[in-house]
Amino acid sequence: MSRAEEVRASFRLLTAIKYCATLSHMSAERYRHIRSSVSTLTYHFVWCPKYRRKILTGAIADRLSTLLHERAAALDLEMVALNVMPDHVHLVVKAPPTLAPQHIANQVKGYTARVLRDEFPHLRSRLPSLWSRSYYVGSAGHVSTETIQNYIEQQKRS
Repeated sequence: MSRAEEVRASFRLLTAIKYCATLSHMSAERYRHIRSSVSTLTYHFVWCPKYRRKILTGAIADRLSTLLHERAAALDLEMVALNVMPDHVHLVVKAPPTLAPQHIANQVKGYTARVLRDEFPHLRSRLPSLWSRSYYVGSAGHVSTETIQNYIEQQKRS
């Protein structure tokens, strides 16, 4: 092997090592690894109190924020963003693929309603239930639908 070939081989090896290090760094931030899967599932939830009452202020809002962090940790969710408004809540979480969005919403809303109504009795007298039955959930990812469609089309051509 000539000196030029050795230099090229060393350069390729160094480039491969840097690439692997970059991938492992990205995967630690971007992907969730569990025993049998790798995923990146991010959900945006929005829900509001019954009758859209503006009750999520002051101590109630602070306690709700704390409870949401606790429940997220218990469900193995990574909280990305949280915004408690007087009449609704925005919650963005990264979730494992073993949890359905419906399960997450039910767990979070049920837990927070039970604890808040116990700690703030006036909520029980004002509302028959703390949260409305409905909620919004949307998925967010690193790749757009258009990109996925283009990828699938490219696979068909190959």
